[in-house]
Order: sequence, then C-alpha cells, then structure tokens
Amino acid sequence: MATLAQAPSRTDTTAPATGAPRLSPSVRHLGPNWYAAVMGTAIVANAGAALPLTGPGPRTACQVVWGLSVLMLLTLLGARTVHWVRHGDQARRHLLDPAVAPFYGCLAMALLAVGGGTLAVGRDVIGAPAAVAADAVLWTVGTLAGLAGAAAIPYLMVTRHRIEPGSASPVWLLPLVAPMVSAALGPALVPHLPAGQWQQALLLVCYALFGMSLLATLLVLPLVLSRLLHHGPLPLALTPTLFLVLGPLGQSTTAVNNLADAAPGVVDPSTAHAMGAFAVLYGVPVMGFALLWLALATALVVRAFRRGMGFSMTWWGFTFPLGTCVTGAAGLALHTGLAAFDWLAVALFAVLVTAVAVAGTRTAAGLAHGRLLTPPRPVTP
Repeated sequence: MATLAQAPSRTDTTAPATGAPRLSPSVRHLGPNWYAAVMGTAIVANAGAALPLTGPGPRTACQVVWGLSVLMLLTLLGARTVHWVRHGDQARRHLLDPAVAPFYGCLAMALLAVGGGTLAVGRDVIGAPAAVAADAVLWTVGTLAGLAGAAAIPYLMVTRHRIEPGSASPVWLLPLVAPMVSAALGPALVPHLPAGQWQQALLLVCYALFGMSLLATLLVLPLVLSRLLHHGPLPLALTPTLFLVLGPLGQSTTAVNNLADAAPGVVDPSTAHAMGAFAVLYGVPVMGFALLWLALATALVVRAFRRGMGFSMTWWGFTFPLGTCVTGAAGLALHTGLAAFDWLAVALFAVLVTAVAVAGTRTAAGLAHGRLLTPPRPVTP
C-alpha cells in the first residue's frame, strides 16, 4: 500500500543518489492530502458555532480559528497551483495512484468547510453581505469540484488504477463524501435566495446531493469492513484513516437536520414536517452506528500506537470526521430536545479540539524541520 504522497518519479532529476543527504523541502511533494489540514481546522469553527455555548469567549475563539482556516486555504491553494505549474508530472502521478487520487476530494471539502465557517462565524468579522457572497462562491465552486471528483476518481479507479485484492481503504470515501458536505452546508444559503422556486430548488438539490453521497458510501463501506475482517488491521501509518468512516455518518446526520431546519416556509407544512421527522428517524440510528465505529477505530488506533505508530499527515483524519459528529449530535439535540445529545456534542468537541491541537502542532514542527515536504518512503504492511 502506498503512502499519501508519492516518492519522486523517474523524471525527477532532484532525487539524491543512494547515501546522499535527504532532499530539501519542496512543493513538488505537496500532495492533495494537505487540504485535510484546512478541513480539520475549519470544522472546529463550524462545530463550535453549532454547540449550545453562549458568551463572547467561545464565539471569539471560533472566529480566530475560522480566520486561521482562511489563511491556510489561501496559502495551500497558492502552493498547489505552483505544484501543478512546476511539477505537472508529479501531479499526474498523484491522479494515477489509487492511494493518492481520492485525496483530491479534500479540495472540495476544504472550500466548503471554510465557506460554511464564513457564514456561521465570519459574518461577525466581515459583515453579513460579504459572508453570504463568500459562502455562495465557495459553496458553488466546492460543490462543482466535489461532483467532478465523485465522478472522476471512481472512473480512474475503474479504468486506470490497478487495485490489488484486499486493498480497500477508508480513503476511498473522500471523493464520495464531498457532495454530502455540500448537502449539509447548502441549507444555510436557502434563506438568502428569492422565495419560491429558487429556495425550493436549492433545498431539493441538497437532498439530491445527500442521496448520491449516501448511496455511494453504502457501496464502499462494506468493502472497507471486509478488508479489515479478511486482511487484518491497516498499516500503522494508515490506521488514522479509519476515522474517515465517521465523515459520511456524521455529515449525513448534520445534513438531514440542517435540511429540516431550512424546510419551513420553503415547502408545504406537511412536507416540512416529514423532513423534520426524517431528520430524527435517520439521524439517531446513524449516530448510534457512528459511536460504534468510533469505538472500533479508537481501539485500533490505540493498538497502532502501542506498535510504534508515529506522526504523519494521516493524523488529520482524526479531525474533520469528529467535527461532523459534533454538528450531527448538536442537530439531533435541537430536534429531539434531549440534553444527552448536547453533552455528546460537547464531549466530542473536546476530543476534536485536542486532535486538531496535536495534529496542528506536529504539522508545524514537521514543516519547521523540513520533514513533511521531503520525498516520502513507501509504507508497507
């Protein structure tokens, strides 16, 4: 199984000979998986805004984290543009590698997460009109990129990639869950559209995005579980990707709750009532399964730590999926009135903040020491 960022291609004339010093950091080895750091940072602001926390302190903290996510996104977009312009051969290698190509779904989710945070907490900083406009642009671009990735990456997996038996990975979910992120964040834009057809169209488009992502996820999840049961745990460095399964679970729960919130006044009362009921009838069982998977994934991560799992960029896989479970639990608390879901959301948020702090600190240290942008070594089982 390959790493998240591949080793230099044969055309890379900068590769050192055997015994030579390691290469200096280079944007050449900046893979699409780096967008996961933007996603993981932005979800802290989005999840914090959904919690039942009052007072200026938490709101200000969310605004600071949102601002950081904006800076990270702009920096990474610039660096990835340089990567494509100067190192097109490596970028094409990423697309043709089944272990790396799914991470292109992270681009769409990074755009969507930052856009959602702009409307949720950034409006207090830049003003409501600017926040709505920014979110509309980022949601539109992110949704189009997500749809392109959800179609193109499976196409490449079928026609160009060589998939070995027993190599199914939670990473395969990344391009498939991007439309679900659009479905979860799109309802916030509904009130800002003209009443009538425009609002109804966006609401139903979000339900369509929910459906396509959910059904695609249901096709891939059994492959992931079968791989674990028949071939054992993932390689140590890839064990954190098990948390990616929480992404479609928490995000779909968030989506149905947000859609139910946006439905009154957009569709007829009976349909809006049905959407509210569906949010609870769907969300509660799925959240239950998410907690079950969280327990399994945590146990396997603890096992990997005991066997010497070190830091890698896969640690950002702990963050965004946990954040979606926070927003999912907060939505269920609102629609059920159960304080237990509020406590669950707060507890998961505490874990999320810890995970982001650890991953962010280790990433900053790795960049400062030049370890994260050097040619990676292959990961073997």
